[in-house]
Amino acid sequence: MSAGAPGAAPLAVVHPDATVLAEAAAARLLTRLLDAQSVRTPVHAVLTGGTVGIKTLEAVAASPLRGAVDWSGVHLWWGDERFLPDGDPDRNESQARAALVDALIADSGLPEDHVHAMPARGAVVGGVTVETPEQSAAAYAAELAAFAEAGGPSGDSPAAVPAFDVLLLGMGPDGHVASLFPGHDGLTARGATVGVHGSPKPPPERVSLTFDALRRAREVWVVAAGAEKAAQAAAALAGGPVVDVPAAGARGTERTLWLLDAAAAG
Repeated sequence: MSAGAPGAAPLAVVHPDATVLAEAAAARLLTRLLDAQSVRTPVHAVLTGGTVGIKTLEAVAASPLRGAVDWSGVHLWWGDERFLPDGDPDRNESQARAALVDALIADSGLPEDHVHAMPARGAVVGGVTVETPEQSAAAYAAELAAFAEAGGPSGDSPAAVPAFDVLLLGMGPDGHVASLFPGHDGLTARGATVGVHGSPKPPPERVSLTFDALRRAREVWVVAAGAEKAAQAAAALAGGPVVDVPAAGARGTERTLWLLDAAAAG
């Protein structure tokens, strides 16, 4: 897999600090959902975890623009998840629910069945208890495929997923996005999802969208803050090899944005 990943070339937008970055990303996300709803319904957004990702969701919750979105026509997905029991505070879903999602369900008309969490360890899906990351990944791939018809894959893409209107990603100091880590087998996984073992960042077991799925998004936004991420952000924006800098392979079909604070921009 080369640095010349398919999709739109990245554009970097730099904000002065992590707080402004999260607030700006929240405003941009709400505007993106409104713009998408002006031309199609439903719309699909992929959420991310991490410090800035959750701060972005908190900023969405506090924004007066939040009420302008028709949340009954929005579906929420995740780019990756820690393979932990339901409700574990380290799950991206748990943190996103506390920051935004539960409030949207309670008072903004977001249907509970529009919240598509990756199955947790011990969840029962189709009468089967999910005991491995691979089982969770397979169940999530099936759910993604159920919504793929209207904006499904074309050409030689093997990922049956919605054409996500916006897909948010954080980036680790090692350049990973979702749970696709440098040198790991998940980088070359085909289809929509992959079970991850031996993650260098705990917990070791995770579930992730693949590059096949990430690259189906109309817009991909990588949101990163902190000086410890500057070297990998620069390498990814310069087109570094995906095997070493997975973030370099995260591209949208129409737009790829890097939303950085000044420290991450280096």
